[in-house]
Amino acid sequence: MALFANLACSLIEHEQIETTLAKAKDLRSFVEKMITLGKAGTLVARRRALAFLRQEEALKKVFSVLAPRYAKRNGGYTRVIKSGTRTGDAAAMAYIELLDRDANAKGARQKADVASKKAAAPDGAQQASVAEAKAPIGGAGAKPAIDKGAKVGAKNTAAPKAAAHRKVLGP
Repeated sequence: MALFANLACSLIEHEQIETTLAKAKDLRSFVEKMITLGKAGTLVARRRALAFLRQEEALKKVFSVLAPRYAKRNGGYTRVIKSGTRTGDAAAMAYIELLDRDANAKGARQKADVASKKAAAPDGAQQASVAEAKAPIGGAGAKPAIDKGAKVGAKNTAAPKAAAHRKVLGP
């Protein structure tokens, strides 16, 4: 039940998810019951939906967004579309999505998180962190020390010697 509650919350939030075909077919009934409870709009329906979903954001979306969207529809709020097989174990995969879905809902939370991080960081700190990420290791403009005049086959003296770190056994 916890698996289907989490899948239902993800489907409600993103309005389209990819999962195995068997899970998608089983998930349909749970999501459709939640939308039907949202259409009822009573306190009892809200409490029953919260008991299953356990996430306030998903509950609010069911009652404020999805219930009005499907007010004239008498069921059949979701569709399952087969999407091939998974490479690891050849499990049948499928997309489950809400009908008349909002295309901008997919990944909206991640986009909001990125936007809030950019707004929270001062501009100078953000630009400095980007510059540090692009700078080579060892400081700005640092290049590894290579002796270009060395003989062919000679060891590079600037590189650390691996043998010095090893414990030598025997004579």
